Amino acid sequence: MMSSRSIYTQLLSIYTYKLQSIENLNSKATKNTMSCPQDWPEPIVRVQSLSNSPVVPDRYIKPPPDRPTYISSSDFSNHANIPVIDLQGLSGEDDRPRAATLSQISEACREWGFFQVVNHGVSPGLMDKTQEVWREFFHLPMELKQAYANSPKTYEGYGSRLGIERGAILDWSDYYFLHYLPSCLKDYNKWPALPDYGREVIDEYGKEVVKLGGRILKALSLNLGLGEDFLQNAFGGQDIGACLRTNFYPKCPQPDLTLGLSSHSDPGGMTILLADQQVPGLQVRKDGAWITVKPSPHAFIVNIGDQIQVLSNATYKSVEHRVIVNPAKERLSLAFFYNPKSDIPIQPAKELVTPDKPAQYSPMTFNEYRLYIRLNGPRGKSQVESLKSPRNTS
Repeated sequence: MMSSRSIYTQLLSIYTYKLQSIENLNSKATKNTMSCPQDWPEPIVRVQSLSNSPVVPDRYIKPPPDRPTYISSSDFSNHANIPVIDLQGLSGEDDRPRAATLSQISEACREWGFFQVVNHGVSPGLMDKTQEVWREFFHLPMELKQAYANSPKTYEGYGSRLGIERGAILDWSDYYFLHYLPSCLKDYNKWPALPDYGREVIDEYGKEVVKLGGRILKALSLNLGLGEDFLQNAFGGQDIGACLRTNFYPKCPQPDLTLGLSSHSDPGGMTILLADQQVPGLQVRKDGAWITVKPSPHAFIVNIGDQIQVLSNATYKSVEHRVIVNPAKERLSLAFFYNPKSDIPIQPAKELVTPDKPAQYSPMTFNEYRLYIRLNGPRGKSQVESLKSPRNTS
């Protein structure tokens, strides 16, 4: 099996070759940066512009095994749900509620890889205001949004696809991606200028969610039997990576044929999701079945990413999830990614490596790791599984 560095070198070569090929094609074509951002393999179509179509275009129709079963609101209440954990117990000086809360988080990480948190310290008003900002953005005239069109080089800005494979089957969603940390990547000029109060609200939201991420990371460290700052330090201390992807899922004429976001595990460290309170859509794979998450009011949905799976030596595992779409209603969600610093090698904590459980993964930086999804788009857990050390693949 190739080393992680060899895998990265090969992926980088393919990625560079594909981008250079696309640039050569674009240079021969009539340039129109509003309707066809450079470097994408094909002209970009905004899914929002297709929401009133009578049928789903072929480019969005998934193979039969990947198609979802649409769940009506009447069926939704009968489904299981991921654990809901009250974080208030972590704040007091009483050891008993603190221990109980840590135990709930540990069980949720081991059994689900997903959980919801309430009483998390982020103002409900700020959560609502941030969602309002993004709804206003996605309902701006198309020519204003197109000014922020992104490219596959950084994905930063207004986008409608993941991956650069020509002819790929696409997901039924648009999105906006921006960097929050490190500060050197934080560029307000790449954040939406409309609505005019939006940048201030998004900035404040980011500060509060970063604080929440730090609290949860401490809990995960303690539950793994490590020092409470171990995972934070492994991520780079205060010099972590943090970014936001706001997902917009327009209504869909045939929701049983497509997905808002294909099955995948998150490549980063931990995701803190603010889901749409009115329209369900997130599904988590549990024991081979897809469970539709019921968001609790003003809760965040937290899930383990691939980097924590690696650091924990697979004690905690990232979990496949996907998004279904709705025939009558749009849906909005905010995925905040709390990630390691991009150039730090991530590998299993030595405290979690034993003769009975040797290191499952070779060292790899997050920059190297996330190249896979930027090249290929979401593909289940194929990436993290492919990177297991050779002695763990037999």
